[in-house]
Amino acid sequence: MLFRSLVASACTLGVLGGAAAYKFGPAQIRSALHTHRKSCAVTQSDMRVEILPALTDNYMYLLIDEDTREAAIVDPVEPAKVVDAVKKHGVKLTTVLTTHHHWDHAGGNEKLVKLLPGLRVYGGDNRVGALTQKVTHYNTFAVGSLNVKCLFTPCHTSGHICYYITKDRSAEPPAVFTGDTLFVAGCGKFFEGTPDEMYRALIEVLGRLPPETRVYCGHEYTINNLKFARHVEPDNQDIRRKLAWAKMTYDNGEPTIPSTIGEEFTYNPFMRVREKSVQDHARKNDPIQAMGSIRREKDNFRVPKD
Repeated sequence: MLFRSLVASACTLGVLGGAAAYKFGPAQIRSALHTHRKSCAVTQSDMRVEILPALTDNYMYLLIDEDTREAAIVDPVEPAKVVDAVKKHGVKLTTVLTTHHHWDHAGGNEKLVKLLPGLRVYGGDNRVGALTQKVTHYNTFAVGSLNVKCLFTPCHTSGHICYYITKDRSAEPPAVFTGDTLFVAGCGKFFEGTPDEMYRALIEVLGRLPPETRVYCGHEYTINNLKFARHVEPDNQDIRRKLAWAKMTYDNGEPTIPSTIGEEFTYNPFMRVREKSVQDHARKNDPIQAMGSIRREKDNFRVPKD
């Protein structure tokens, strides 16, 4: 739980807070905080991840190598905010890590490369704006002294890439930027793929990362995802505890990320499709069939207010 307190202590207050919060109930506060969310930092001795809220519920991430002060930005949909963060930290931005081509992730690429010429723009799809380097599964490169490994996770889009970050001889947790493949307690819609592709992405690719790996996803969907998870597994106490924590955290205007790979296996129904409780709910004995079944159910799920 160390990183939970670390994230909370590094948050920068948004517009809504203090006495103003007492004028609204939790539901109203959650609605208002969609536009008044806090930016936070997760700091390790080898890397720093600045969590930058964008649009209504997106996240951008400024990844900083603490040794060289070189930086990368993940999905810079709001370029002006990125430039401000780069100036604030006094780092050299060299790299754009694009998870997929959708506008709310890649839509700021062209403007950012005009503001900061010379950036290397990575992505797994020719539809990614301002792309300079197309990558695929297990391609590797460096941002300063940080190692970046590309993980090909097609399904949400056919060219989706997750980025796994490590540092040689580091005793600290690695990080993975998962875009719209893996969310806290959820996964992306199967716009261009199939249940077996999402099963491979979640279980065989991301699920095999070290359990302590910190998961930085593309959207703040945690509360609604956990409400669906509770619907699938009403007796799962890990889900109920996580939901209570997420509501409290979000009401404070703080991100509910990162999670970890190990945690996701305890409360994310899409990573628990091999569990009997999830298969019983889906009425499927096969995990890939269960994946498809609960994704279809989630697509039409009416989120309860509680």
